[in-house]
Amino acid sequence: MVSLRQLRYLDALATHLHFRKAAEAVSVSQPALSMQIKELEEGLGVKLIERQPNAIRLTREGEEVVARARKILVDVRDLIDTAKQLSDPLTGTLRLGIIPSIAPYLLPRILPALQTAHPGLLPTIRETLTEQLVSELLSGQLDAIIIALPYAHPALREEPLFRDRFLLARQSGGNPETPARRVLSEALETDRLLLLEEGHCLRDQALNYCQNLPIRATSALGATSLSTVMQMVAAGYGITLLPEICADVEVRDNRVALLRFDDPQPARTVGLAWRKSSPRLADFETLAATLKAAFERDGLTMA
Repeated sequence: MVSLRQLRYLDALATHLHFRKAAEAVSVSQPALSMQIKELEEGLGVKLIERQPNAIRLTREGEEVVARARKILVDVRDLIDTAKQLSDPLTGTLRLGIIPSIAPYLLPRILPALQTAHPGLLPTIRETLTEQLVSELLSGQLDAIIIALPYAHPALREEPLFRDRFLLARQSGGNPETPARRVLSEALETDRLLLLEEGHCLRDQALNYCQNLPIRATSALGATSLSTVMQMVAAGYGITLLPEICADVEVRDNRVALLRFDDPQPARTVGLAWRKSSPRLADFETLAATLKAAFERDGLTMA
């Protein structure tokens, strides 16, 4: 008889393609996981895993079984979520994903708000790039994600939360300027645009806005954090577009000046996304309303 435990172990093994890492992911010993996979193979009568000297891979049959197993696991999670929502909305575990260019600046705002409004909620946070978050959301590993919208995936529902304007960050020469001062695109004519490494949606948003501006050159630093980019700006290596929500945290150096762009100001929309098939619609609508209320108290709106 095939068990849900065996399917969870197979899912972990297919994700990591490594027995030790898969065992750690599901909190069991490696021999126990290996035994369950072997029993699953015997029960199904097919070989799922091809064991090689230094690696493993899924067989053709294994790939098919994994795809079906993941669908079953998602359905089981949805069944559990349905029961929880009927008994007590927005309680228990909420697996929330959030992109790195948002997480450090939003979490101090949203976690206290959630704790106050929904004390029975136990959020767990997963911080990684958009594509990975969407993949984990679709596979049922996450319940909802906070990303830059629109993402426009047919299986997802999106709810905008607030509009985050971009500021121009450049070296100040020791004379700090304030975002109240406006800057025109001509001011960028001789500057180098510093960007995060590929894969970050913030990089793509900056490139999209700047593609028709007289930027001298772009420079991908291989940086994964805005803190690194801002240090390069402070040292005079170029300029960058900084989301306004990040400014209080990332600009504490008087060598950096922040200027606001002339209208129409570039901006990104930050929002919540979840699977359309999830039974937790009421939970996510309540979550979005709670987050919007917290953001509005801080002056963050869609206006």
